[in-house]
Amino acid sequence: MRYNKIRKMDISNGPGVRVSIFLQGCAFHCEGCFNPETWDFEAGEEFTEETVDEVMELCGKSHIKGLSILGGEPMHPSNIKATEMLAKRFKKMYPDKNLWGWSGYTFEDYLSKQDVIKYFDVIVDGQFDIKLRNPKLEWKGSENQRVIDVQKSLKNGKVEILE
Repeated sequence: MRYNKIRKMDISNGPGVRVSIFLQGCAFHCEGCFNPETWDFEAGEEFTEETVDEVMELCGKSHIKGLSILGGEPMHPSNIKATEMLAKRFKKMYPDKNLWGWSGYTFEDYLSKQDVIKYFDVIVDGQFDIKLRNPKLEWKGSENQRVIDVQKSLKNGKVEILE
């Protein structure tokens, strides 16, 4: 497992000032992807327990509102272990902060079947589609993507869009 970068203070990937980690590796290769440097599963830095410790320490600062896990593809089978390590530890240490994630997989077809999803507050699902690109959208790049309230969706057994 590898990661591309950690942003210590990010204001573009979720509400408030956050910590963001971009995992390395994606099989989707969406045309127009804003992060193609994260596609190669062999690039970036090794993801270790020290990586998790660093992210948790950064998240502990009082001005940090939450953690965002992006990629690459954090829910790819090669990355899901790292995603779960981060998500589980984050929610245990910071239950009052929110956890956001981005995935090209859809909630119904894949994400809702993954154990890790229970830790997320919000997930933006669906592959970026350049034909549906809209730079005015908040938290997503194309019209087909959805900003999902994960906890409400799991409770109600259907996708609930974040309001």
